Amino acid sequence: MPPTFDVLIIGGGAIGSACARELAVTGRKVLVIEVGTPMGQAWRAAAGMLAPQIEAAGTDPLLELGVLARDYYDRLGTALQETTGVDLGIWREGIARLATDPADAEALQAKVVSQRQHHYPCEWLDSQELRVRWPWLGAALGALWAPEDGALDPERLVQALSADAERFGATTVSDRVIEVTAQGGRITGVVGDQGRYSAPQVVLAAGAWSKLIQGLPRAVPVEPVRGQMAALAWPTGMHRAIIYHKDSYLLTRGTEAIVGSTMEHAGFTPDVTSAGLAHIFSSTMALCPSLVRAKVRRSWAGLRPVTPDGLPIIGEEPELSGLWYATGHGRNGILLAGITGRIIAQLLNGERPDYDMMPFARDRFRTG
Repeated sequence: MPPTFDVLIIGGGAIGSACARELAVTGRKVLVIEVGTPMGQAWRAAAGMLAPQIEAAGTDPLLELGVLARDYYDRLGTALQETTGVDLGIWREGIARLATDPADAEALQAKVVSQRQHHYPCEWLDSQELRVRWPWLGAALGALWAPEDGALDPERLVQALSADAERFGATTVSDRVIEVTAQGGRITGVVGDQGRYSAPQVVLAAGAWSKLIQGLPRAVPVEPVRGQMAALAWPTGMHRAIIYHKDSYLLTRGTEAIVGSTMEHAGFTPDVTSAGLAHIFSSTMALCPSLVRAKVRRSWAGLRPVTPDGLPIIGEEPELSGLWYATGHGRNGILLAGITGRIIAQLLNGERPDYDMMPFARDRFRTG
């Protein structure tokens, strides 16, 4: 007789692993169904920035959740290191978002004012202050400075979450889920290439592939958006930093400069292209001209799951009891992974999260 589970989680990336850990901690019997191939996983296209403030005005619905998610890693990172021995590489020394033209500077200064009005620590640095802090920077008029933002290592995060979920009793199988099954308006399990799996609760955390799952009441409005990245040698003698400009960024990870990224609607094709790398290098070299001499160590790509409004889908499917969503996190998957797992565990346990989840509800999209 096949084993029975309390919860099935479709997807074993950062979001799925976080959900598995949080649910397993509560004593639920959890099965993670992960396709088992590294091709295109969103966390592989992530720089690992914990950066809720670099783009947001004080009224943005993602800002409050993002700040809570960022701060949650202080506790989660400590817990994971104690239980798994994995150091997530968390460092929170601030992120600067540069303005290179007057319109961008005006928009960022307005965001600084808005965030400060909502009591978030945020500053405007003028060009002289930038030159003092980072003398190696390219030309810029100023920057939004978020002193509490930072980064972690995405690969270590997934490794630690998966290991801790397993420690609490979660099981992982390698399979590709094709459809969910239901009876009488209630979820009963899923069907994969290798067989059927039964449980009264299913969490859809399949990222960019969420829309391909059959049997849902309606298609999930998530599209794959390719992000290409590269790692270069971090110049000797330069203090570590995270610098952001629109869709381009560079950050220090160990002895490397992680640079990116593209936002390409290329379907389910996680390829690295010469055009994509050229875009990355031209934009990041403008941020740090000295990188032009840095050796390229490797390049890679992943597929981010992006919704029409750019916000994730977190919560229950109102038309099918027992089906839960944890998908559509776009560029914020690493930032929101830990807190998403906590939210899903709270919701499945009948608890109310401490923040308004309405902006992220599935029902805001009436159709797929």
